[in-house]
Amino acid sequence: MKTMPQVLLVDDNPADIGLAQEALAGGRHQSQISPVADGEEAMAYLHRTGRYRNAMRPDLVILDLNLPKKDGRAVLAEAKTDKELRSIPIVVFSTSSSMLDIRRSYELGANCYVSKPGNLKGYLLAVQAIEEFWFGSARLPREEK
Repeated sequence: MKTMPQVLLVDDNPADIGLAQEALAGGRHQSQISPVADGEEAMAYLHRTGRYRNAMRPDLVILDLNLPKKDGRAVLAEAKTDKELRSIPIVVFSTSSSMLDIRRSYELGANCYVSKPGNLKGYLLAVQAIEEFWFGSARLPREEK
């Protein structure tokens, strides 16, 4: 039995989380979304510690850069230098369109960088495009069930 794609959504903005969940719920791949609101929670989820010890390994991480406690750059750097986590694709999804942020994200190992559109329709389409690419076109390493 094929399991639903697992997405870890790391964003501190509840409105952005709600919009991303809405976009993914309407997508073709029916992803299971696990939202967390800061970088420390993201790393606990990825390492499956504390309240996340029974969490499923995500097939994809959608990561905002500007987060409380541990920012997205630190999450990206830590995940991509960890032997157990580095194969999980990480899409940086940020309001920043700064070349410095884009370049630095790729240097830290981001698999792609998408700037959040400033309008509702664009935002929903961007999230659905991320999902379609990673679960429709790309081949991902998945945990054996």
